[in-house]
Amino acid sequence: MQGKGAGPGDADRSWTRIAVAPDSGCRGAFDPLLNKVLGPVGCERLLRATYTDATQSHVTTVGLLFTEADAAGMANLARRFDAERLDRRTDLVPLPYAAKGTAAAGFGAKQRASWAISVLTDAPVVVYAVSGWADGRTVDTPEPAEDAMESNATTAPAQAGLGHEAQGLADRIERALRKRAGTATEQPS
Repeated sequence: MQGKGAGPGDADRSWTRIAVAPDSGCRGAFDPLLNKVLGPVGCERLLRATYTDATQSHVTTVGLLFTEADAAGMANLARRFDAERLDRRTDLVPLPYAAKGTAAAGFGAKQRASWAISVLTDAPVVVYAVSGWADGRTVDTPEPAEDAMESNATTAPAQAGLGHEAQGLADRIERALRKRAGTATEQPS
């Protein structure tokens, strides 16, 4: 996947998909608190894939949570995420998908460095991405992609471009989903 201008300083990025999780529900896919926050919209299906950057030094899991919610349910969840800034809370970071035999084999909960979550209101989908280092190093405090992408950010995840990795992949997956889904023929009531 190509990410023209997706890196720090608008540098180009490219990612290679190295693992696809089995098509599944949400059991065990989120930390308990994030599972509780997402609970009101339900879980119809969860698709996850993990990518590595061109240098194979970073790994990023992208997820598409297809919910059971109607437009009102998704709007409520989006309002809650905005009002409570849930997409910035370090206790609500999505879990990565670590696949044995890949660069992501050591990518677990303690390796989460930066993340992005987007609650769509025009589709029953939550898009997320979580990034970390491929060498399995732990992170004391993960940082929202929005903060890690600031030009003056000095944290290790920011300096490594991990916020750009998470946001860049999440944006591209969301755009691809919207393109495949097309536009709605009826507007939600």
